[in-house]
Amino acid sequence: MNAHARAGTVALVGCGRLGSAILEGWLKTGAVAARDLIILTPSDKPSAEAARAQGARVNPTIDVLVEARTLVLAVKPAKWREALTPLVGVLNPEAVIVSVMAGVAAAHISALAGHPVARVMPTTAVAQGRGVAALWSVHAVARETARGLFAGMAEVVDLDLEAHIDVATATAGSAPAFIHAFVQALARAGEAEGLSVDAATRLARGALRSAGAGVETGEALETLIARIASPGGTTRAGLDAMAASGDLDRAASAAVRAAVQRARSF
Repeated sequence: MNAHARAGTVALVGCGRLGSAILEGWLKTGAVAARDLIILTPSDKPSAEAARAQGARVNPTIDVLVEARTLVLAVKPAKWREALTPLVGVLNPEAVIVSVMAGVAAAHISALAGHPVARVMPTTAVAQGRGVAALWSVHAVARETARGLFAGMAEVVDLDLEAHIDVATATAGSAPAFIHAFVQALARAGEAEGLSVDAATRLARGALRSAGAGVETGEALETLIARIASPGGTTRAGLDAMAASGDLDRAASAAVRAAVQRARSF
């Protein structure tokens, strides 16, 4: 039996930013067909309505959940007990729970629900089928079910320890915002050196696309850097300046550390 078949009917609980991104990715890639989706959301969401138009069931009666072989928990960490508790009694006995929440241990979810749990931390680029997702579970079926849900829209990275999920959240889940913030800072620096706001912004965004194209080759990051940074050239001068100040490493360390600490505070 393949991972997609194991997933069966999928119930998505929560359709906020990450839940919507996951839903959009499933529909875009066909990893989960709309007809196989049950969506529970407390408020109207465009992604849920798009799925409904393709055959998904949105906010049906709770007894329908018995059909779901997989329940994806995508609510805010502070709300997970409130969201899951009313569903426990109607879950299929063979259901697997896949949590995409930061900071909530699998053991806590399993203790409440009585079902095996896999934890996944995807980036929102799953919506475009170009995400990355960290995966951990001690339960083989739960792990492979989760892999089947995300492999079609993300590079799935297996983790050895559950504690590493929090680090993965910072290194990948939160990092696109860190990278966008750096690109925004580059645009402001270009503007300070005389570029118009429009030109600086377009050039910085274009640089991000170019960097992404390089990453898609699969080459080592050191190789990609060396390909651009010729000895004695302008790029090498900029890299040397960042290395000398240590600001880049300090900023990255501070951002990851703060994100990890926040994840562990839920």
